[in-house]
Amino acid sequence: MNFEQARFNMIEQQIRPWDVLDSHVLQLLSVVKREDFVPLAHKALAFVDMQIPLPPHTHPSQCMLEPKVEARILQEVGVLKHETVLEIGAGSGYMAALLAHRAQRVVSLEINPELARTARGNLQRAGIYNAEVREADGAQGILAEAPFDVIVLSGSVAQVPQALLAQLKVGGRLAAIVGDDPVMRATIVTRVGDNDWRTVQPWDTLAPRLMNFPEPSPFVF
Repeated sequence: MNFEQARFNMIEQQIRPWDVLDSHVLQLLSVVKREDFVPLAHKALAFVDMQIPLPPHTHPSQCMLEPKVEARILQEVGVLKHETVLEIGAGSGYMAALLAHRAQRVVSLEINPELARTARGNLQRAGIYNAEVREADGAQGILAEAPFDVIVLSGSVAQVPQALLAQLKVGGRLAAIVGDDPVMRATIVTRVGDNDWRTVQPWDTLAPRLMNFPEPSPFVF
């Protein structure tokens, strides 16, 4: 398989048409080798417009999101070189790798021990040393190390968690996919003051639920 041609096709045919036009993001997608973060059994699917399951795949959230979704989240949060990023859901480590190339430091939380080990190994082999993967439940973030400049949820939630919003710096951004199948929206929340947040929902997509995040109580008459 010609990985370089497949990577070029992914960028030009999937990602650009999805309004990912930031030249820095597009360049980064050429540099970080997605195929090195995909399980061996699915390596031929590394550049396909689909979610890729990650072993042990005991929960739907154990997957890589579509390349266009990862790229557009990266564009929306606009990480800067001096910033610290918290990611919830390390998966294979690919999104942490992308974030690390743009940030000063990334901490990525992964609830599944096997995936956490895989992500650490993938990042090390890729020569990325400013991204740390911790085996932890990310639903409450890391209060002791807050505030963060950017928080990225690599999966969906029913609603934006207040516990994570409280861990943003003023000027910080949180990216999440919010809602219920069949309607979910990419949601970018910016903290504009101590008790003031601005929310935009620029596009629709679908993503599996992250584990252990609260679900609203069902409405009953």
